[in-house]
Amino acid sequence: MNQRAEILDLFAGKKISTQPAFSGLIHVTEAGLHNENLNLHEVHHDAGKLARAAASTHKLTGFPSAVAPLDLYVEAEALGAQVNFYEGDETALPQVKKMAFDSARKFAAEHTEKDEILLKGRIKIVCDALTKIKQDIGGEAVVGGMIPGPYTLLLLIVNTGNMFIEMKKDPAAVSDALTILASLLAQVGNAYRNAGADFITIHDMGGSPGFIGPAKFEQFVLPAEKMLIESLPSPRVLSVCGNADKSMHLLATTGADAISLDQTSDLVAARRALRHGSGQALSGCLLFGNLDPVATLWQGDEAHVREAAQRARDAGVDAVWPGCDLVPGTPPQNLSALRML
Repeated sequence: MNQRAEILDLFAGKKISTQPAFSGLIHVTEAGLHNENLNLHEVHHDAGKLARAAASTHKLTGFPSAVAPLDLYVEAEALGAQVNFYEGDETALPQVKKMAFDSARKFAAEHTEKDEILLKGRIKIVCDALTKIKQDIGGEAVVGGMIPGPYTLLLLIVNTGNMFIEMKKDPAAVSDALTILASLLAQVGNAYRNAGADFITIHDMGGSPGFIGPAKFEQFVLPAEKMLIESLPSPRVLSVCGNADKSMHLLATTGADAISLDQTSDLVAARRALRHGSGQALSGCLLFGNLDPVATLWQGDEAHVREAAQRARDAGVDAVWPGCDLVPGTPPQNLSALRML
């Protein structure tokens, strides 16, 4: 059985013989891009180049996964945000340079849950790239589609200062905007699955309870996350950043098939909260994590990587994941070291 088959069995709730290492977050490397004669800034608007870039890590290292898109701003751009792709910089990841709306209320006034988003921006390019990735390496590696969480997306399209004021003075407007965004993101996630993605990662960086606190997470983020997750087919991975130790009981209620945590969270405590023994039939929620993408995978050596991966396995993860997107300069041998464990 190859690693792809084992990972799909894991998602299906079957008992497997190992705790695989893969990722549903961005994991392209400078070395992989160089092998494909690609610059990162040029791949986002061309399905063929995007597919080659996403598959390059697997082809170079054997790491058994590939993900598209390679930035978190596809939906924000489709909704009117301006994105800087840093043309001329070979390895810089895009960033939003101008939000589209002054407030959450303004966004909610101009959009509804039934808006058609799939034909806007780069969404079709990503769908075409996912199909190409599946055709290219889909027999050996799992293919992930990545979308932001509703709260993270709201941070990318709305003036954040005004939004934070609204969370205190006009919380209903923020909740309405998040409901609309959950619906629009469900369209995108389902399109990615139909295009060939084996699973969807909801990368809710800004909406992590480690960043906004358990109370605001429960009030604003959790209802929209539940709505989004319920609207997507399994498997669905929810990735959160920051220390989530005080909120694992809330994350366990999202309906996600797996929770991915970063290096600041306590995996042993998370394992208990998610009520699922590694390698057993699915009875709760899978736990993925939590290698430090900077100190371990980028700056560490192969021995350091192996030690960190073993600590994660000993803590009870069902799969070893980087805690967040990889630094493009990550040495390919460090990812190869994970594959050989």
